[in-house]
Amino acid sequence: MAIRLRLAELMDQRGMSGYALAQKAGLTPSAIYKLLRAGTFDRMRADTLDRICAALECQPGDLLVYVPERGEKKRR
Repeated sequence: MAIRLRLAELMDQRGMSGYALAQKAGLTPSAIYKLLRAGTFDRMRADTLDRICAALECQPGDLLVYVPERGEKKRR
């Protein structure tokens, strides 16, 4: 299973740079750039997700997308 971040897409929609997001969210620019480079993640602290959502004025569901891996069976 993979959860993909739509971080770059939401930042583009809002005309926000990684540095500006880091400043507004109270995070380090390196933390934002790590998320941007990977596009996916294994874990994220709830307060980090909260800060990013507040800065981008979005809901977690706007930021996270479930993408099943190839060959993975659908869950019922």
